[in-house]
Amino acid sequence: MYYAELNQAWSDLTAPGAPFEIAEIEVRGARLKSFKNAPPTIRALWLSTAAFAERDYLVYGDERMTYGEAHRRVASVANWMLSLGVKPGDRVAVAMRNYPEWMLVYWAGVSIGVAVVGMNAWWTATEMSYGLNDAKPKVLFADAERIARLAEQPGMLGDAVLVAVRADNAPAGSTAWAEVAAFGGELPDVNVDPDADACIFYTSGTTGFPKGAQLTHRGCVSNLFNMVFSGQVQALATSRATNVPIDPNAPAPIPVTLITTPLFHVTANNCAAYIATAAGGKMVLMYRWDATEALELIQRERVSGVSGVPVMARELVTHPDFAKYDTSSLLTVGGGGAQLQPDLVAKIDSTVATARPNTGYGMTETCGIITAVAGDFFVDKPASCGRAMPTFEVRIVGEEGEALGPGQPGELWVKGACVIKGYINRPDATAESITDGWLHTGDVAYLDEDQFIFLVDRKKDMVLRGGENIYCAEVEAVLHQHDGVAECSVFGVADDRLGEEVGVAIVMRPGQDVSAADLREHCAALTAKHKIPRYIWILDTPLPRNASGKFLRRELRDSLKTEAAA
Repeated sequence: MYYAELNQAWSDLTAPGAPFEIAEIEVRGARLKSFKNAPPTIRALWLSTAAFAERDYLVYGDERMTYGEAHRRVASVANWMLSLGVKPGDRVAVAMRNYPEWMLVYWAGVSIGVAVVGMNAWWTATEMSYGLNDAKPKVLFADAERIARLAEQPGMLGDAVLVAVRADNAPAGSTAWAEVAAFGGELPDVNVDPDADACIFYTSGTTGFPKGAQLTHRGCVSNLFNMVFSGQVQALATSRATNVPIDPNAPAPIPVTLITTPLFHVTANNCAAYIATAAGGKMVLMYRWDATEALELIQRERVSGVSGVPVMARELVTHPDFAKYDTSSLLTVGGGGAQLQPDLVAKIDSTVATARPNTGYGMTETCGIITAVAGDFFVDKPASCGRAMPTFEVRIVGEEGEALGPGQPGELWVKGACVIKGYINRPDATAESITDGWLHTGDVAYLDEDQFIFLVDRKKDMVLRGGENIYCAEVEAVLHQHDGVAECSVFGVADDRLGEEVGVAIVMRPGQDVSAADLREHCAALTAKHKIPRYIWILDTPLPRNASGKFLRRELRDSLKTEAAA
């Protein structure tokens, strides 16, 4: 492989005077790497897309909206919020499926310095109540399903104004979306601080409560530039290695992106939506993932890129009717949220004639990607998630805090403009996760001789199910609310479709006659569906512990047979 060409292309594109020149800046007392030529705020990014007024932007079912129409509605939403007394630095929340309104509220909020709180649409009423109390938004934009959950605990809304989106069940006193969208006016002229919160995205917490990560304008824009850089550096390296020149006068292809994952995550919002919007591309939204529908949309809308969690790519390329659909528009298939298995990388490369596999590894806490890899480089190193992007410094850290060399696995730490400010209302969690600007990812990884990162394991106790982070302590806390549970230990069980499923070993209190079905029913009332254990072992001996009294999760996972608990 041509890693020398990649190194040279990397140096050329990030050098002084180059498009992706790297500069060191001071942010929150730390010296960080940032792109010198990046726009200062997301507002500037959104304003730049006015040039695409006549192009299709958002497609949902039979609905179609151009950039021009989107800009008018974004301005209306922004003006309506300001008329309500919402001001820069305040928060508004969005709790809905992937409707076009999600993106309109997002661009409106960030364009006037208001942080957009993305609420997990899978949350139960109890979890939704926690998020609203934690973030304290001035406005909640919610669809019919989320409004139904509000009705379960009416007090959770507090003083927030409710805007009902696509809802016939709107309670008295709420504002209809149509009224907000028709408010009118030009986008207000607001000076936005690059280091202000752009959005608050929740990530599961090890204490059982989710943490609201503060993603800044600078971090989100830097993530966009990292993604653009990744595509250009690999294309330049490939061009030089194969002696196939890149035509500088060739028109850039207009991306058509199928949004398959929830917009309240960075994968869909900060990565897929940003890259499509910045290029004047079209976003095709799905109500929920369905591989057959995805193939129909790819054919109908001439989709060029599909990005989701690995299970989606696998279901797409292994679909029994894949060959019956016209997928010749596809250029990339892959995604993030979990590592693509090496066999899937090869399957994408061999099945989709026009597309190459790609992936990005990142976190909510880095506003999106840390690494990215695609095409020949991914096929050559299918177990890797790629090189860290230019705005990141990287450390592999041992148990004693020592720096480790190539090939040595340790915890991955990263530092750069994309690292979040912290967690709202959680200075303890912020201090635990970020040291002098260095984010402790909680992932065990190693670097190879080409600076490619290979993920080995997770230091944190977490199950990664279909791109959703599920912390073991979170599920354990729910199970322990059942009077019959004496002790339990939650862990991930390998799954070909979703990466991992939730498993738990439980010891019941004496005299308790409780079945696995009873325990799942208990969980269903208290937590989101995807967190309910698929595998439950009810044991009659105490769970194994180490000298410190901690449960030996890995030993449990390795010793128990999934067939006995499914």
